[in-house]
Amino acid sequence: MKKNFVEELRWRGMLHDIMPGTEEMLEKEMASAYVGIDPTADSLHIGHLVGVMMLKHFQRAGHRPLALIGGATGMIGDPSGKSKERNLLTEEDLRHNQASIQKQLERFLDFTSNEPNAAKLVNNYDWMKDFSFLDFIRDIGKHLTVNYMMAKDSVKKRLTSEDAEGMSFTEFTYQLVQGYDFLHLYREMNCKLQMGGSDQWGNITTGTELIRRKAQGTAFALTCPLITKADGTKFGKTEEGNVWLDKKLTSPYKFYQFWLNTSDEDAERYIKIFTMLDENEISSLVTAHKEAPHERALQKKLAEEMTIMVHSEEDLENALKASEILFGKATEDSLRNIDGETLADIFSGVPQFEIAASDLKEGLDIIAFGAQQTQIFSSNGEARKMIQANGFSINKNKVTLEKKITQDDVISGQYILAQKGKKNYFLIKVI
Repeated sequence: MKKNFVEELRWRGMLHDIMPGTEEMLEKEMASAYVGIDPTADSLHIGHLVGVMMLKHFQRAGHRPLALIGGATGMIGDPSGKSKERNLLTEEDLRHNQASIQKQLERFLDFTSNEPNAAKLVNNYDWMKDFSFLDFIRDIGKHLTVNYMMAKDSVKKRLTSEDAEGMSFTEFTYQLVQGYDFLHLYREMNCKLQMGGSDQWGNITTGTELIRRKAQGTAFALTCPLITKADGTKFGKTEEGNVWLDKKLTSPYKFYQFWLNTSDEDAERYIKIFTMLDENEISSLVTAHKEAPHERALQKKLAEEMTIMVHSEEDLENALKASEILFGKATEDSLRNIDGETLADIFSGVPQFEIAASDLKEGLDIIAFGAQQTQIFSSNGEARKMIQANGFSINKNKVTLEKKITQDDVISGQYILAQKGKKNYFLIKVI
């Protein structure tokens, strides 16, 4: 049985504003709806996931999702929530970004089905690139007054903020271009609904108004809340920047850790918004978490579900192994099963040293290794004392004073992991 799309969003906390009549329209027909995606990078980040999950639920409810790559609007820059204009992209960059983004979307949406609700990717550059400026202002611009456009929050905020630099004509026309996208998709694909974040309401309703005036049609708008963290800081950001879906930009281990480290309050909201777990499963998890919050059942399940959905089960397994290594439960065997990139990622924040591979050919004395070739120990005496006290490990194995470091100790192709005491790790790169 197909789910009621609006009800699904409502219980998940994903519904902010909805235009009257939207729910009734969705109940009586298979509809098409679109979400615009900014193509200014060749990867989505987790800030995009709310819109993508809306499309996923939309398709699951039997409707057709359209993912619109904003190739034309990406050349302008959306003023909503921004204080400055964006850098403009070349067509070559846009096409590259579009191809990369589609691959990521294929993990969420079914583009290949023969069903009438198969997802479709469109790029507004394709219908805007041959639209001359004169044609645009004659056919589209005359239908909306400047007063109407000035009343939009995205414009008002930019013009009235204390540090306002104003906004260019290019940015001012953004809502017209986005409105025309909706009109085009309404005409060409019978698309009656646009969805987005709550900051997009003004741009979306510009489209519904244009459809009413230009095509004498009825179209609808639906938005989700902007996601924030419980402490008021921005969602989806770490000290290193965005959390990306591309594993080359954010490794699966760091991706997993991001979700694992969410607060209890955030985890309870995020598991509804970002996973496909049903209401009963989530309710059981919330109950279990409240009974034993120290076990972090919500965070663990959230991190697992997200890592599998965005990456793979294999990447999740590697992330779990990596977590065990960091928190002291690993063996040398599990260390050797981790690739070098992940190992370097896990220990990116620990002191690192380099030694030459040639130094290992004859076997390197453990004290020379710890106090001379590296600065793990401040002196030979400190090294000897710690090793005699059974407090020094190489690749998770305790060592004695007789130990020689050889090529056999190199793991993941180029690393040696040293541990002083219980918590002090050092990563040595063999070059």
